[in-house]
Amino acid sequence: MSILLDLRQAVIHKVHNQDEEELRSMIEGSVDGPEAALPGLGVMFEMMWKDMDASQQNSLVTSLHDHLKTVTPGNLQG
Repeated sequence: MSILLDLRQAVIHKVHNQDEEELRSMIEGSVDGPEAALPGLGVMFEMMWKDMDASQQNSLVTSLHDHLKTVTPGNLQG
């Protein structure tokens, strides 16, 4: 019998028992890495977002908005 995992479950399963150094390594290896890593980062972002209070979410949105002002499409390295 095969078990089907959705993307969220698969990402959480992959990182569930990692320590902080392993999580950092996974994130740093994904940033500016292959596009296939982006969904995993999205799942990690979603997990963090759900744990943030409204003030933290507002701060993050402001930070992202400010950063987007400094980059142009095609040059997202900023």
